[in-house]
Amino acid sequence: MTSPRFVLDSPLTVAGIDIGGARKGCHLVVVRGNDILCNIRSGDPEHLARTCEELGAVAVGIDSPCRWAQPQSGRLAERALAKERIFSFPTPTPTPTRERAAANASGFYGWMFCGERVFQALGATHPLLNDVRYAGGMVCFETFPHAVTCAMLGTAEASAKRKRVQRRQLLQDAGIDPTPLKSIDAVDAALCALTAQYVLAGRSKAYGDGECGYIFVPASG
Repeated sequence: MTSPRFVLDSPLTVAGIDIGGARKGCHLVVVRGNDILCNIRSGDPEHLARTCEELGAVAVGIDSPCRWAQPQSGRLAERALAKERIFSFPTPTPTPTRERAAANASGFYGWMFCGERVFQALGATHPLLNDVRYAGGMVCFETFPHAVTCAMLGTAEASAKRKRVQRRQLLQDAGIDPTPLKSIDAVDAALCALTAQYVLAGRSKAYGDGECGYIFVPASG
């Protein structure tokens, strides 16, 4: 049975982007109400930003850090989530400084640089939401599907091993048919879009601060 707390009946167009590395590219899902308008993969940040603008997305949730860590203090958002036993995915360690990421010879942080370019490409039309509440206009913001799942199901229930089932079910409960979403990356992008609906409705929770950026998830209850 669909849980009423997951159904927003929003008429607004929103988008979600799951960030991948140079090979994998990014997945974009655009949703209007309960309908999926667009489900694409692209490695071109400008293409992603242009598609969001052309389809009228008001808010864009992005699965990537919106800011790099500070040398001594890291990121408040990630520390606050960790206190609730919600840890950053897909990295097992917190977001590094930009300098440290650039110096990593393995290329492990390449996806974060892809995320940086996506935020930059969206900046002209969808500036970063740098407050705890949405106050109008077009925006983009940081979120990530594991934190969203924890927010909606509870930390004890959310499981990385069951993410394919749980995350599809969350979309289904929200009235969004996940059938067209053939990969977990597309599902995750749709979950970021769902979070955008919560942000626009004033039903989101923000972790972090203005200096190192906020991470948004749906508010419980």
